[in-house]
Amino acid sequence: MTGRPSASRRTVLRGAALTPVAGLGLAACSGGNGGGASAAPTAPVVLGAESEVARGGAELYRDRNVVVSRADDDALTAFSSICTHAGCAIDRLDGTTLVCPCHGSEFDARTGKVLRAPATEPLEALPVRVKDGRIVAGPEA
Repeated sequence: MTGRPSASRRTVLRGAALTPVAGLGLAACSGGNGGGASAAPTAPVVLGAESEVARGGAELYRDRNVVVSRADDDALTAFSSICTHAGCAIDRLDGTTLVCPCHGSEFDARTGKVLRAPATEPLEALPVRVKDGRIVAGPEA
């Protein structure tokens, strides 16, 4: 005997039972696309009417994972609304601030820049244009 206490059978079994639960928690915080969130568009997507985005404001298109903002000069800018920290779909827009539901990262919807950690990378910029009065975003938009 080494003099070190050994784990009882009960302790070992309890640890084994908790391991899958702990693994689920770690998986929820891991990278990827936030537990099933769709990725940013890989092809052009029609988002809505150009008039939906006010000058100086932003509009979040949750079902397409895109945020579009309009500058004071009427120029449109679009970003993926997938958080760069853990890949969660951002589902809240407060004014022009995007708030990630997973860990609280915040981004400026006008620039894509991180306003609050834990994210450290800006949002992915997307091409955007207006076609027939509708906003179209995504590659080759």
